Amino acid sequence: MRGDGQHTDHLFSYLSPEQRVPADHPLRPIRRMTDEALRRLSSQFEAIYARIGRPSVPPEQLLRALLLQVLYSVRSERLLMEQLEYNLLFRWFVGLGMDEAVWTPTTFTKNRERWLDGDIARAFFGEVLAQARTQRWLSDDHFTVDGTLLEAWASLKSFRKRGEVAPPPDDPRNPTVNFHGERRSNQTHQSTTDPDSRLSRKANGHEAKLAYVGELLMENRHGLVVDACAVRATGTAERDAALGLLAGLPARRVTAGGDKGYDQRPFLAAVRALRVTPHVAQKTSGGAVDGRTTRHAGYAVSQRIRKRIEEVFGWMKTVGLLRKLRHRGTARVNWIVLFTAAAFNLVRMRTLLTRPT
Repeated sequence: MRGDGQHTDHLFSYLSPEQRVPADHPLRPIRRMTDEALRRLSSQFEAIYARIGRPSVPPEQLLRALLLQVLYSVRSERLLMEQLEYNLLFRWFVGLGMDEAVWTPTTFTKNRERWLDGDIARAFFGEVLAQARTQRWLSDDHFTVDGTLLEAWASLKSFRKRGEVAPPPDDPRNPTVNFHGERRSNQTHQSTTDPDSRLSRKANGHEAKLAYVGELLMENRHGLVVDACAVRATGTAERDAALGLLAGLPARRVTAGGDKGYDQRPFLAAVRALRVTPHVAQKTSGGAVDGRTTRHAGYAVSQRIRKRIEEVFGWMKTVGLLRKLRHRGTARVNWIVLFTAAAFNLVRMRTLLTRPT
């Protein structure tokens, strides 16, 4: 018999969001790990929020919402709030009831300053990593380091001479800028939109863009990110950032894989001074890696596994929406890179949890 298609509004609902989410939904293990990490950050939240005044939106809910933005590639916080209005799965993950009001997008802007001062992204990343260490998923001996360009939220039209007073634009929304024949460099020019961004290119023959350098340190056992950062895109930014990440490793003999861009004598000497054996790819000519390193079987293993770090960059740029940054300034870009790396680890750890033992 054909069913009746008439729509009837119900005054009450007898099912909570918790009951509507399937028991085997992929977000459930991520929610459990996220809640554990946020619970351990409670004392840090207490330190950055005032003890008197009007209660704020709980930072745990805000961070869960930002995590959803990364996991589901929601392109803006305003669209994220729209999703929270009617998406029961999102409401369940954030911790909102069926009838609770959704906050305004500017709430993220106001709270992000507190999170930057309290280094919450670094703390959240560390708590997620601590859970992986408890499960014995992290390697203590073998790592991979690599960097990539992250396109800044700034147009090339904003890249002007330092100290130059620009004339009134002919079109406030899309002004006409003629820079043909003008030699532009980071020494003489600067973006008026994002002064921390730098003009950079991936390789010879590629177009130059305003960008930052994102650097990752990955352990080789299960491909989890153990450290991350974003720095200004200078000529040596990738190698300098790699040294900074490797310096944070425990003081013991470890190996670090990398691509040919790291095969330079000053970098290799600095890495060896940190008691790190550089398993970087060997240049065809002019490199510093020789047979003393390449003859070992572990070198071949590092070269095979190091390519997995490209999978991390691919996920962070496509799913995590870091291909085109949505934040300006080194501090905010570094914050979102760390937070996105933590989100990747949560997804990877969920996969590891479902593997048969």
